[in-house]
Amino acid sequence: MSGLDIALIGGALLVYALLSRRLAATPVTAPIVFVTLGFVIGPLVLDVLDVNVGSAELRHLAELTLALLLFSDAAALDTRRLTREAGLPARVLALALPLSIVLGSALAIVFFPDLLFFEAVVLAVLLAPTDAALGQTVVSDTRIPSRIRQGLNVESGLNDGVCVPLLLAAVAFAELEEAPTFNGQVLVDLVEEIAIAGAVGAVVAVIVATLSKATIGRGWMEERWGQIVPLIAIAAAYVITVDFGGSGFIGAFVAGLLFGRLLGATAHKSTELTEDLGQLFSAVTFLLFGAVMLDRGISEINVQIVGYAILSLTLIRMLPVAISMLGTGAKRETVAFVGWFGPRGLATIVFALIIVEESGLDGARQIVDVATLTVLFSVFAHGLTARALTDRYAGWLSANRDRLTFETEDIETIVRTRPPRHRILHRAKRQRSET
Repeated sequence: MSGLDIALIGGALLVYALLSRRLAATPVTAPIVFVTLGFVIGPLVLDVLDVNVGSAELRHLAELTLALLLFSDAAALDTRRLTREAGLPARVLALALPLSIVLGSALAIVFFPDLLFFEAVVLAVLLAPTDAALGQTVVSDTRIPSRIRQGLNVESGLNDGVCVPLLLAAVAFAELEEAPTFNGQVLVDLVEEIAIAGAVGAVVAVIVATLSKATIGRGWMEERWGQIVPLIAIAAAYVITVDFGGSGFIGAFVAGLLFGRLLGATAHKSTELTEDLGQLFSAVTFLLFGAVMLDRGISEINVQIVGYAILSLTLIRMLPVAISMLGTGAKRETVAFVGWFGPRGLATIVFALIIVEESGLDGARQIVDVATLTVLFSVFAHGLTARALTDRYAGWLSANRDRLTFETEDIETIVRTRPPRHRILHRAKRQRSET
């Protein structure tokens, strides 16, 4: 990557920074801006950015970004609140996620008959993780029930980590399917890779979190240096895991989970810099996606790819979510809202780059093309509809508050605007006694 390339990326970041407050009041999200700017400076328009899809810089940036977000999402997980509001994320992760992979694999076999069975599974796993950042309004608007906001956020934060070992397994079996020399070693290697990642991530988290907690308690650590600690933990977990032959992403994810649990309330404050860097690198990744991967993906568009990309964002996501919420009493508006907001973003981009770099799959090109177009559709479809559909859903909740039965539809704003009768009576009694 040349000095000019770095200057162009910096210029794009500057443009967004200068207009960020104005853009926040519009349906135009940061991923939309950066994908568009990347497309403009990429080879299909101005052709001034000299980066290709197999470049080491793009791969390393994407891996670093995902490792940062995996760690910070896991560390920021509010386990107490999640315990109270576990219904939705548990359902979508334990039931909707595997169902979407099964359905996605089946439809991939139908749409792309040239793909082998496990290559179809690779494609389905590649497109399974969601990215809440593409529809940030949905998870930040307090008019939406806390359990729904928390559920979608937790799903987005955890399904990346859940899908990493699934992707590793799918790729391993796909390579085995193309060159069948099965002797059980592929399973041994896969288990070893996951076990190494879990062990290294846990050890790193325990050491770093214990030392941090001890020094914070004694007042030895300055707050600004405390922001560096999670970055060191991420680097150590990722690099050591990779050196020992494990998955760096799983190592970072496990480290984040334990780091957050061991540090408790302090973890959120200490990971603010990590989250900010993750968002910055995410913006650059979307820029390079627009500049580099669209050149590859757009040149290979056909009816099958477009059709599958649309189904991936609709039927393949929404039907499993609807099935996972059966028996909850949720209204169809809630089921549709949760089902629609499953954007595909950063994790799919990184997974696609891994497929390009590391796998020797015959169907890798087609898999990456489908993933590229799906992410492109998702960036614009979910970004442009987030504010409008959030407003519409919030209005529906307000108008139908008396007939809501599903617990995730019992929103906090209802409690604030119309307290339970016993609270009203208690408040009136207290006011009379004071006068």
